Amino acid sequence: MFDFLRRDNKAESAGETKASATGRVVAWQGAGRVAWSPRDTVSLTKAGFAGNPVGFRAVKLISEAAAALPLVLQDADRRYEVHPLLDLITRPNPAQGRAELLETLYGHLLLSGNGYVEAVAGDDGLPLELHVLRSDRMSLVPGRDGWPVAYDYAVGGRKHRFDVSGPVSPICHIKSFHPQDDHYGMAPMQAAAQALDVHNSASRWSKALLDNAARPSGAIVYRGADGSGTMSAEQFDRLSHEIETNHQGARNAGRPMLLEGGLDWKPMGFSPADMEFHKTKDAAARDIALAYGVPPMLLGIPGEATYANYQEAHRAFYRLTVLPLAARVTAAISAWLVQFGGEAVALKPDLDQVPALAAEREAQWARVSTAEFLSNAEKRRLLGLPAEPEDG
Repeated sequence: MFDFLRRDNKAESAGETKASATGRVVAWQGAGRVAWSPRDTVSLTKAGFAGNPVGFRAVKLISEAAAALPLVLQDADRRYEVHPLLDLITRPNPAQGRAELLETLYGHLLLSGNGYVEAVAGDDGLPLELHVLRSDRMSLVPGRDGWPVAYDYAVGGRKHRFDVSGPVSPICHIKSFHPQDDHYGMAPMQAAAQALDVHNSASRWSKALLDNAARPSGAIVYRGADGSGTMSAEQFDRLSHEIETNHQGARNAGRPMLLEGGLDWKPMGFSPADMEFHKTKDAAARDIALAYGVPPMLLGIPGEATYANYQEAHRAFYRLTVLPLAARVTAAISAWLVQFGGEAVALKPDLDQVPALAAEREAQWARVSTAEFLSNAEKRRLLGLPAEPEDG
């Protein structure tokens, strides 16, 4: 708060005393270059997920909602109630269930743009367990033609290589769209990086203000008996030490300041920009929610009235964000797993069991069922159901 009163150490050490006819002038200007946080996956995860409540809640909201979606397994003719692939998804490994595994996978996709699933095969070549591998530890090894031939997983100073050049890969790599990278996906966290920096900086500014007893800064003006505005080095050091010890910090809030002759306290009020700082923070929070496709209303961000009510925002969240993500991931996993057994089945979300879409599905069922120009087979196809089983 009082750094501008400090004197040039080099001038003092050289024993020089410089004077000006106009007296001392303190000049301040803003930095010419903005300092942004690093854009690597680890730094973004720490700043945007572990260190930001909006990013944390957006990722948790999407990953938990997508992992909780009921899934169905079907082929062109039937919908399976019992199937080895369903058993594998239900209990992928001894430490995780379906929801835990899928939530971890969705979380890595949202934070890094990449998700890796490992299949542990048995003696018969069929997968017995599924494990999600950390995306920050995985690196792709391209071949001469640019296509991946292996994946390296680095942990504890060692690397384990997964060979994917065979007919069936032990690794399922799911990635988000990245227009400038052939091998890795782009995470929403990267698009929201600038908004995350603004939001975190606003939080730090508020914390610094609270540490200063929620009061604006001020200046101590010195006027000597002879009209001089210059303090001796001993006076300056003593005053600085006294202020730092007795008047800085929230614990010293309300303590009166005792000033000697020649010293006058000039408080500095909040500027209009300071008073509007919370609006900047809310705008940054809306940008973070926008990058993730979460309606700000669901995150409790004030000033957002895009949707008429909470129910409409909730339905839009599932329709525009959760379902596209879950459909893409489950389709990739099922297409990868059926390569082990060769059976043409598809794993997908069961839209009829999603509460947020109950009104839409009911209306769709009513429209399809009353369409007399459609056959039963066409109606079932429109509703995403397998063909009607034959009698006998």
